[in-house]
Amino acid sequence: MGADSSAPTVRATVVQASTVFYDTPATLDKAERLLAEAASYGSQLVVFPEAFIGGYPRGSNFGVTIGSRTAKGREEFRKYHATAIDVPGPEVDRLAAMAGKYKVYLVMGVIERDGYTLYCTVLFFDSQGHYLGKHRKVMPTALERIIWGFGDGSTIPVYETPIGKIGAAICWENRMPLLRTAMYAKGIEIYCAPTADARDIWQSSMTHIALEGGCFVLSANQFCRRKDYPPPPEYEFSGADDLTPDSVVCAGGSVIISPSGTVLAGPNYDGEALISADLDLGEIARAKFDFDVVGHYSRPEVLSLVVRDNPTKPVSFTSASVKTEDFQK
Repeated sequence: MGADSSAPTVRATVVQASTVFYDTPATLDKAERLLAEAASYGSQLVVFPEAFIGGYPRGSNFGVTIGSRTAKGREEFRKYHATAIDVPGPEVDRLAAMAGKYKVYLVMGVIERDGYTLYCTVLFFDSQGHYLGKHRKVMPTALERIIWGFGDGSTIPVYETPIGKIGAAICWENRMPLLRTAMYAKGIEIYCAPTADARDIWQSSMTHIALEGGCFVLSANQFCRRKDYPPPPEYEFSGADDLTPDSVVCAGGSVIISPSGTVLAGPNYDGEALISADLDLGEIARAKFDFDVVGHYSRPEVLSLVVRDNPTKPVSFTSASVKTEDFQK
């Protein structure tokens, strides 16, 4: 079925590419090259993988065992911390300028540095070059919890834009039904799912979310070989001594799925790529006619959800003067 004047078509691209690990300036340069290429194909929305800026430390255990940490692992964290970015900060300004230069909406996975705590974060930019805001991963997975903090309910945004309502959940957050429900309640239409999961079963999750939410799902993953990370001994893949430089350590699987569950583009497991599709936003209403999870298919008198969306801080000061006096003591 074709689009009509009240339901525009949006050209979207998911980027499948690797970070330049431990080199944030070079990764930003690579991001701009990829963004320029996507824009040359007419893309209006470009989604990058989880942790593209700052890097996903695949294979690393940061020298951690239960009850101890190694000096080498602490140094690895220092280096990883140094490649993360402040939000706001100069790297955010550069990303905003890229979005404005190429006139695209940009969804970018980054490692955010807030003091000495890191967060796996997604940043959102509009096509005029404005930074819109961020989503921090609310639940890092497994060993990720030793290096990343936990986001709170204040950064689960869905942005209303001329090309649709855009939001994101990162990797295995997408398996959290209550988080998805919060995003559905905010009216998400273009559901971005940056990830590090290249398994075949990931495709089932993405298809389910598209059907459940009646939304487009855009999942972007990195495609990485061992040589995309520093060589040993600078960077070790724990328990994988047999890797060659060309060994694939993350096979991608980036995909775009329609609200009806139809795969529009991908999944791609072949290498770095730009995966694009035209999103007929009229498909959202057609899908919601069947199933509207927070509308006509909900039963709030039986099942409901409360989202605590206020920022949570470990320390609060009652006034600026108290804070100043304390720091002067």
